[in-house]
Amino acid sequence: MAEVTVLSTDNFDATVLESDKPYLVDFWAEWCGPCRALGPVIEELADSYPDKLAVGKLNVDDNRAIASRYNVMSIPTVILFKDGQPAATSVGAVPKEELARRIEPYF
Repeated sequence: MAEVTVLSTDNFDATVLESDKPYLVDFWAEWCGPCRALGPVIEELADSYPDKLAVGKLNVDDNRAIASRYNVMSIPTVILFKDGQPAATSVGAVPKEELARRIEPYF
């Protein structure tokens, strides 16, 4: 199983923005039902592209400054970062196939 990194204000910039491969970040919260539904999809994507994609989860309740920096207003929000910049965004619980279609062009 591929690793899904727990992201925080302390490690976000060094982990995500300085990554040498595209980085998929799941902005979520513990109380959010759609976030919990999307969790297995995020893990499946990590498993599907272990050599092409890094994956992490950021709890917006614990890391409001990062969520605010990227204008995350609704959760779940998934942002793909490429070369330290947001490249693709998805809001809401979407199927794995749809997320894959959105991120594959950035590999």
